Amino acid sequence: MDQDSNQTPPVAGAPGAASASVTPAGPAGAPSAEPELQRLLEDARAKADEHWDQVVRVTAELENTRRRYERELDGARKFALERFVSELLPVRDSLELGVTAARESQADAGKLHEGMELTLKMLGDAMQRFGVAPVEPMGEPFDPNLHQALSVQPRDDVPANTVVVVVQKGYTLNGRLVRPAMVMVSRPSEAKGVDEKA
Repeated sequence: MDQDSNQTPPVAGAPGAASASVTPAGPAGAPSAEPELQRLLEDARAKADEHWDQVVRVTAELENTRRRYERELDGARKFALERFVSELLPVRDSLELGVTAARESQADAGKLHEGMELTLKMLGDAMQRFGVAPVEPMGEPFDPNLHQALSVQPRDDVPANTVVVVVQKGYTLNGRLVRPAMVMVSRPSEAKGVDEKA
Protein backbone atom coordinates (compact mmCIF):
# COMPACT_ATOMS: atom_id res chain seq x y z
CA MET A 1 0.00 0.00 0.00
CA ASP A 2 1.32 3.37 -0.96
CA GLN A 3 2.34 5.74 1.80
CA ASP A 4 0.55 8.68 0.20
CA SER A 5 -2.80 6.97 0.27
CA ASN A 6 -2.57 6.42 4.03
CA GLN A 7 -1.98 10.12 4.82
CA THR A 8 -4.78 11.97 6.61
CA PRO A 9 -6.18 15.02 4.70
CA PRO A 10 -5.16 18.34 6.28
CA VAL A 11 -7.67 19.83 8.72
CA ALA A 12 -8.78 23.38 8.20
CA GLY A 13 -7.06 25.69 10.63
CA ALA A 14 -4.40 23.13 11.41
CA PRO A 15 -0.81 24.02 10.84
CA GLY A 16 0.18 23.44 7.29
CA ALA A 17 -3.35 23.60 6.02
CA ALA A 18 -3.93 25.75 2.88
CA SER A 19 -5.79 29.01 3.56
CA ALA A 20 -9.04 29.57 1.57
CA SER A 21 -11.59 32.41 1.51
CA VAL A 22 -15.05 31.35 2.62
CA THR A 23 -18.12 33.09 1.05
CA PRO A 24 -21.47 32.81 2.79
CA ALA A 25 -23.50 30.38 0.84
CA GLY A 26 -26.92 31.44 -0.38
CA PRO A 27 -29.44 29.41 -2.32
CA ALA A 28 -27.76 27.37 -4.93
CA GLY A 29 -27.20 29.43 -8.05
CA ALA A 30 -29.01 32.57 -6.65
CA PRO A 31 -27.41 35.99 -7.51
CA SER A 32 -26.39 38.32 -4.71
CA ALA A 33 -29.19 40.76 -3.51
CA GLU A 34 -26.85 43.71 -2.90
CA PRO A 35 -26.95 45.20 -6.44
CA GLU A 36 -30.75 45.06 -6.46
CA LEU A 37 -31.00 46.81 -3.08
CA GLN A 38 -28.54 49.44 -4.25
CA ARG A 39 -30.67 50.12 -7.34
CA LEU A 40 -33.87 50.42 -5.28
CA LEU A 41 -32.16 52.81 -2.89
CA GLU A 42 -30.98 55.01 -5.75
CA ASP A 43 -34.49 55.06 -7.25
CA ALA A 44 -35.97 56.04 -3.89
CA ARG A 45 -33.45 58.85 -3.50
CA ALA A 46 -34.18 60.13 -7.00
CA LYS A 47 -37.93 60.16 -6.32
CA ALA A 48 -37.39 61.91 -2.97
CA ASP A 49 -35.30 64.59 -4.68
CA GLU A 50 -37.96 65.03 -7.35
CA HIS A 51 -40.72 65.37 -4.75
CA TRP A 52 -38.65 67.85 -2.76
CA ASP A 53 -38.15 69.97 -5.87
CA GLN A 54 -41.91 69.94 -6.45
CA VAL A 55 -42.56 71.02 -2.84
CA VAL A 56 -40.07 73.89 -3.19
CA ARG A 57 -41.68 75.07 -6.45
CA VAL A 58 -45.22 74.88 -5.06
CA THR A 59 -44.16 76.74 -1.92
CA ALA A 60 -42.58 79.49 -4.02
CA GLU A 61 -45.71 79.76 -6.19
CA LEU A 62 -47.94 80.03 -3.12
CA GLU A 63 -45.74 82.74 -1.65
CA ASN A 64 -45.81 84.70 -4.93
CA THR A 65 -49.60 84.35 -5.09
CA ARG A 66 -49.94 85.57 -1.51
CA ARG A 67 -47.78 88.63 -2.18
CA ARG A 68 -49.66 89.43 -5.39
CA TYR A 69 -52.99 89.12 -3.57
CA GLU A 70 -51.77 91.44 -0.80
CA ARG A 71 -50.67 94.03 -3.37
CA GLU A 72 -54.02 93.85 -5.16
CA LEU A 73 -55.94 94.07 -1.89
CA ASP A 74 -53.89 97.06 -0.79
CA GLY A 75 -54.55 98.76 -4.11
CA ALA A 76 -58.27 97.99 -3.84
CA ARG A 77 -58.37 99.57 -0.38
CA LYS A 78 -56.55 102.69 -1.53
CA PHE A 79 -58.49 103.26 -4.74
CA ALA A 80 -61.91 101.74 -3.99
CA LEU A 81 -63.47 105.22 -3.93
CA GLU A 82 -61.73 106.46 -7.06
CA ARG A 83 -64.87 106.40 -9.23
CA PHE A 84 -66.99 107.92 -6.49
CA VAL A 85 -64.47 110.73 -6.01
CA SER A 86 -64.41 111.39 -9.75
CA GLU A 87 -68.21 111.80 -9.60
CA LEU A 88 -67.93 114.21 -6.65
CA LEU A 89 -65.33 116.48 -8.22
CA PRO A 90 -67.82 118.26 -10.54
CA VAL A 91 -70.02 118.88 -7.51
CA ARG A 92 -67.13 120.52 -5.69
CA ASP A 93 -66.30 122.59 -8.77
CA SER A 94 -69.89 123.82 -8.92
CA LEU A 95 -69.87 124.72 -5.23
CA GLU A 96 -66.65 126.67 -5.63
CA LEU A 97 -68.13 128.62 -8.54
CA GLY A 98 -71.20 129.36 -6.47
CA VAL A 99 -69.13 130.65 -3.56
CA THR A 100 -67.11 132.86 -5.91
CA ALA A 101 -70.31 134.25 -7.45
CA ALA A 102 -71.84 134.92 -4.02
CA ARG A 103 -68.86 137.06 -3.05
CA GLU A 104 -69.48 139.49 -5.87
CA SER A 105 -71.04 142.77 -4.87
CA GLN A 106 -73.81 142.49 -7.45
CA ALA A 107 -74.57 138.80 -6.93
CA ASP A 108 -77.93 137.69 -8.30
CA ALA A 109 -79.75 135.75 -5.58
CA GLY A 110 -81.97 134.05 -8.12
CA LYS A 111 -79.05 132.74 -10.14
CA LEU A 112 -77.29 131.61 -6.96
CA HIS A 113 -80.39 129.70 -5.91
CA GLU A 114 -80.65 128.12 -9.34
CA GLY A 115 -76.97 127.13 -9.22
CA MET A 116 -77.40 125.56 -5.78
CA GLU A 117 -80.37 123.56 -7.04
CA LEU A 118 -78.36 122.25 -9.99
CA THR A 119 -75.40 121.39 -7.73
CA LEU A 120 -77.68 119.52 -5.34
CA LYS A 121 -79.12 117.56 -8.27
CA MET A 122 -75.60 116.70 -9.46
CA LEU A 123 -74.77 115.38 -6.01
CA GLY A 124 -77.98 113.35 -5.80
CA ASP A 125 -77.36 111.81 -9.23
CA ALA A 126 -73.78 110.87 -8.29
CA MET A 127 -74.93 109.25 -5.05
CA GLN A 128 -77.69 107.36 -6.85
CA ARG A 129 -75.21 105.90 -9.35
CA PHE A 130 -73.36 104.35 -6.44
CA GLY A 131 -76.43 102.91 -4.73
CA VAL A 132 -76.96 105.67 -2.16
CA ALA A 133 -80.67 106.34 -1.64
CA PRO A 134 -82.40 108.79 0.72
CA VAL A 135 -84.80 107.70 3.43
CA GLU A 136 -87.67 110.22 3.37
CA PRO A 137 -90.43 108.76 5.53
CA MET A 138 -92.78 111.75 5.73
CA GLY A 139 -96.32 110.46 6.35
CA GLU A 140 -95.17 106.85 6.68
CA PRO A 141 -95.54 104.62 9.76
CA PHE A 142 -92.58 104.85 12.11
CA ASP A 143 -90.03 102.10 11.41
CA PRO A 144 -87.34 101.69 14.09
CA ASN A 145 -85.13 99.91 11.54
CA LEU A 146 -84.94 103.04 9.37
CA HIS A 147 -86.02 105.94 11.59
CA GLN A 148 -84.86 107.49 14.84
CA ALA A 149 -87.58 109.29 16.79
CA LEU A 150 -86.48 112.58 18.32
CA SER A 151 -89.83 113.44 19.88
CA VAL A 152 -93.57 112.84 19.63
CA GLN A 153 -96.31 115.28 18.70
CA PRO A 154 -99.97 115.00 19.70
CA ARG A 155 -101.89 114.74 16.44
CA ASP A 156 -105.45 113.67 15.77
CA ASP A 157 -105.35 114.10 11.98
CA VAL A 158 -103.03 111.14 11.38
CA PRO A 159 -102.79 107.64 12.87
CA ALA A 160 -100.57 107.16 15.91
CA ASN A 161 -96.87 106.43 15.27
CA THR A 162 -96.89 108.25 11.95
CA VAL A 163 -93.86 110.30 10.89
CA VAL A 164 -95.09 113.90 10.86
CA VAL A 165 -91.74 115.76 10.64
CA VAL A 166 -88.47 114.75 9.00
CA VAL A 167 -85.73 116.69 10.77
CA GLN A 168 -82.92 115.01 8.81
CA LYS A 169 -83.04 112.53 5.95
CA GLY A 170 -81.60 109.08 6.35
CA TYR A 171 -79.59 107.21 3.73
CA THR A 172 -79.05 103.63 2.63
CA LEU A 173 -76.19 102.15 0.63
CA ASN A 174 -77.36 99.32 -1.64
CA GLY A 175 -80.23 98.68 0.74
CA ARG A 176 -78.14 98.78 3.90
CA LEU A 177 -78.85 101.58 6.36
CA VAL A 178 -76.03 104.11 6.64
CA ARG A 179 -77.85 106.74 8.67
CA PRO A 180 -81.38 106.62 10.08
CA ALA A 181 -83.82 109.43 9.36
CA MET A 182 -84.29 111.78 12.32
CA VAL A 183 -88.06 112.18 12.73
CA MET A 184 -90.90 113.32 14.92
CA VAL A 185 -93.75 110.87 15.43
CA SER A 186 -97.43 111.41 16.12
CA ARG A 187 -99.35 110.24 19.15
CA PRO A 188 -103.03 110.66 20.12
CA SER A 189 -103.82 113.97 21.77
CA GLU A 190 -104.74 113.99 25.46
CA ALA A 191 -108.18 115.42 24.70
CA LYS A 192 -108.96 112.51 22.40
CA GLY A 193 -107.74 110.10 25.02
CA VAL A 194 -110.09 111.67 27.59
CA ASP A 195 -113.03 111.46 25.17
CA GLU A 196 -112.33 107.79 24.50
CA LYS A 197 -112.16 107.03 28.24
CA ALA A 198 -115.46 108.88 28.82
